[in-house]
Amino acid sequence: MAQKIVVDPITRIEGHLRIEAQIENGKIVDAWSSSTMFRGVERILQNRDPRDAWYYTQRFCGVCTTVHSIASIRAVENALGIKIPFNAEMIRNIIMGIQNVQDHVIHFYHLHALDWVDVVSALNADPAKTAALQQSISDWKFSSADYFAGIQKRVAAFVGTGKLGPFTNGYWGHPAMKLPPEANLMAVAHYLEALQLQKEIIKIHAILGSKNPHPQTFLVGGMAIPIDPNSQNALNADKIAQIKGYIAMAKEFVEQVYIPDILAVAPFYLDWAGIGCGHKNYLSYGEFPDDNRGYPEGFWLPAGVIVNGDLSKVMPVDHKKVTEYVTHSWYEYSGGDGVGKHPWEGETNWKYTGPQPPYEFLDTDNKYSWVKSPRYDDKPMEVGPLSRMLVAYASGHKEVKQTVDFVLSQLGAGPAVLFSTLGRTAARAVETLITINKMGQWLDKLVANIKTGDYSIHNGKLWEPETWPAQANGYGFHEAPRGALGHWIVIENKNIKNYQAVVPTTWNAGPRDPSGTRGQYEEALIGTPIADPERPLEILRTMHSFDPCLACAVHLYDEKGALRSKAKIL
Repeated sequence: MAQKIVVDPITRIEGHLRIEAQIENGKIVDAWSSSTMFRGVERILQNRDPRDAWYYTQRFCGVCTTVHSIASIRAVENALGIKIPFNAEMIRNIIMGIQNVQDHVIHFYHLHALDWVDVVSALNADPAKTAALQQSISDWKFSSADYFAGIQKRVAAFVGTGKLGPFTNGYWGHPAMKLPPEANLMAVAHYLEALQLQKEIIKIHAILGSKNPHPQTFLVGGMAIPIDPNSQNALNADKIAQIKGYIAMAKEFVEQVYIPDILAVAPFYLDWAGIGCGHKNYLSYGEFPDDNRGYPEGFWLPAGVIVNGDLSKVMPVDHKKVTEYVTHSWYEYSGGDGVGKHPWEGETNWKYTGPQPPYEFLDTDNKYSWVKSPRYDDKPMEVGPLSRMLVAYASGHKEVKQTVDFVLSQLGAGPAVLFSTLGRTAARAVETLITINKMGQWLDKLVANIKTGDYSIHNGKLWEPETWPAQANGYGFHEAPRGALGHWIVIENKNIKNYQAVVPTTWNAGPRDPSGTRGQYEEALIGTPIADPERPLEILRTMHSFDPCLACAVHLYDEKGALRSKAKIL
C-alpha cells in the first residue's frame, strides 16, 4: 500500500528543509526535497565595490560565514589577476582548515550522532562496562568507571527536569537503533566533551581573524593581520604557540575519540553501507594551496569529477560546465525555465507559485523549492566530504588512500561501501583526521617563511580600481565543510554587475531539473527502508549525512520590502 509522508522541518540542520516521500512495501520509492524559506544577498551585491563583496557574502549564513569570505575573495582575485603572498596563503589554510575540523566535529556529535545513539538507553548502561569499552578502543584520558557514572547522573538529572531541549524528539527506542547501552553512554559522554572542544579550537579564528563567526581579517590581495615578532598586536611567537596548542588539542580528540567512535559504531550499522547512495556523481573543486604556486595551483586536496561511481577515472573540473535550472524552483529566468544558466549569466528573480500555509503537500509536478537545480555537464553532482575523499582516493592522494584503506580494513569492506549514508559519515571523519594532521605542517611552513624575514601578508598590486579593466569576470572556489562552493562575479565599470553563488547544499538539495532527474537528496532516499512511517528516523540519517545548510542554498531578497509573514516571539 502506497503512503506519502512529510518530514517538515528536518531538524538539527541550518535552515528549513522539507522532505516528502512516497513509501511502498516499507521502502521509499520517490522523494522530493524542498527549502521552504527564502532570503537573500546576491542582488544586494549589485553595483557595490567588489572588494567589499566578501563581507556581505558572509551573511549568506550564520554558520558558514568564513567559507563565503574565502570564495568571494578568490572570485575577485581571479577576476583581477591578483596573486597573494605565501604567508597569507598559509594563514588562510589554517583558518579554513580549523573551520573544517570544528564543523565536522560539531556535525558528527551534535547534529548526526543522535540518529544512531539512543540517549535514553544510556541510563541503563553499566559505567564499569562503558569504561572497559572506552579503554578497548583508545587511550582517551576520560575513561574511568567513575567518570561515566558521573555522566550518567548528569543525563538522568537532565531527563528528570522534563525539559529535554534538542533531545525531545529523538525517536528513542526506535527499532533502527542498535547500539548497546554502554556504547550509548560512551557516545553521550563524547557529545558533551565535543561541546567543550569545539568552543576552544575555534579560538584560532579569534587569533587570526579577530572573531568568530564573521572573521574580519580577510582582504582581496591577502590578509589584514600583520606579522611582527616584536608586536603584541600582530602575529608573533606567542600567538603561534597558542595556535599550535589548539591544533594539538583538536588532534588528540580526533585521534582518541572521533575516529575510534566511528570504528566502534559503524559495525552495528553496516546495513547502511548499502543505503543512501544517490547518483554516484561526485564533484570537488580542490582545496588548500600547499606551495609557493598559490591558489589555484598546488592543491593539497585535488580537484576532479567522478561520474557513475567510476573510481578508475577522475576528470578535470571546468567551471564553464556549471549551470543552474529553475524548472522546479520558485524563480524565473528571462530565457524561460527550461534553460540552464551559467552563474556569470545567472539570475535571482523570485516567483512564488506554491501553496499558502497550512497545506498538506507541495505541488511537486511544478515548482516546489527555493533551491535551484545545479548541474555539471548537465549531470547532478554530489558534493561534500565524500566527494573530496573519493576524488582524492581515486587520484592516489597518499594520506587519503592510507586512511581510507585503514578504515575499510577495520570494517572488512571495500571502496564500494563509500557510496552510501555510512560512507558519507565515515568520509567526514577521515577528512577530519587528515586535515588536523596537515594543519601543523601549514603552521610550520608559515613559521619557516617568517624566519627568512618575509613578513608580507598583502599584495597591493591591482588593488586600486584605477588599475582595473573596464570589464572582468572571475570565479572563486572553496571546498567548504559541506562541499564544493563556487562564487562567480562580473565586474563592470569598477562595480559588481552580477554576482552568483552555487553553494554545497544547492548542489545536494536541489529539486528535479527539466528532464525530471532528481536532485541528490531525492535520489539518495530511493530504496531507504522505513520501519515506522510515523517516526521516519531513516530519512533523518541520510539527510543528516549530507549536513544540510539551507540558509546558504537560498539567495534572494524582496527589493520592495513587502511584508510576507509575521512571527510571534513567545
